[in-house]
Amino acid sequence: MTTEDNTPNNKKEEYEIDTLTNKRLLSNHEYDGIRELDNDLPPWWKWLFILCIVFAIFYMVRLWVFRSDDLIQKKEFDNEMANVKTVKPTETFEMVLLTDNVSLEAGKETWLKICAVCHLADGGGLVGPNMTDNYWIHGNTVENMFATITNGVIEKGMIPYKDQLSPKQRIEVISYIQEVLVGSTPAVPKEPQGELVE
Repeated sequence: MTTEDNTPNNKKEEYEIDTLTNKRLLSNHEYDGIRELDNDLPPWWKWLFILCIVFAIFYMVRLWVFRSDDLIQKKEFDNEMANVKTVKPTETFEMVLLTDNVSLEAGKETWLKICAVCHLADGGGLVGPNMTDNYWIHGNTVENMFATITNGVIEKGMIPYKDQLSPKQRIEVISYIQEVLVGSTPAVPKEPQGELVE
């Protein structure tokens, strides 16, 4: 049995009625033995679609007309900047070697906990260079060493320690290297690397 409906393009499309279920089947729509039904969408799907459209309209009006939402990036940025201004300033320090026993002991503790893995406890060098001689790859000034510890040397396997060590801890470990390790005699010193600095 066939019926005909007028489409918006004034074309006639034929339907067939499934004799078992009495559902409409589109004619000439069969692929791999599967025939296409011409059923209406379920009511719940239609309502869900309508609700999504309504929600989108309210969301856009709230966001772009009333600007009453924290989802706007500028508002997020302003909030973050306000928080930054309320943070206490970081402690100030001078780029000078510390020679007091407390600082040197703190530097030694950091050295043994972090640096000794690559440079050995006595500074003789393992994966990292020998820290007891006067040969330096990245310079031996406090500023050079601070930059090396802060930013790391990724190509040689040394990670940056700016997030793990405070500026004071970095100065303490540099002081320990310069005041205690340089000039000492490690058990098995690694061959010199870098430039000789007198």
